[in-house]
Amino acid sequence: MKARVHVMLKNGVLDPQGEAVRHALGSLGFDGVEGVRQGKVIELDLADGTSEDTVKEMCEKLLANTVIESYSVEMV
Repeated sequence: MKARVHVMLKNGVLDPQGEAVRHALGSLGFDGVEGVRQGKVIELDLADGTSEDTVKEMCEKLLANTVIESYSVEMV
């Protein structure tokens, strides 16, 4: 069983990496990009029977900084 955790900065939190990507895309001639938010995807290989609640607990304790980041869990 696998879980995918998507972690993104919360709205209103500055995203310097996203801004650097937006600027670089503009420099490469991609003029239509008005904003970029960069995040991360963490894929976990889990033992059978591991619950989504357990994965959420992992996020709260380690995988996401919940002060500035939001996350979503996808069980696959």
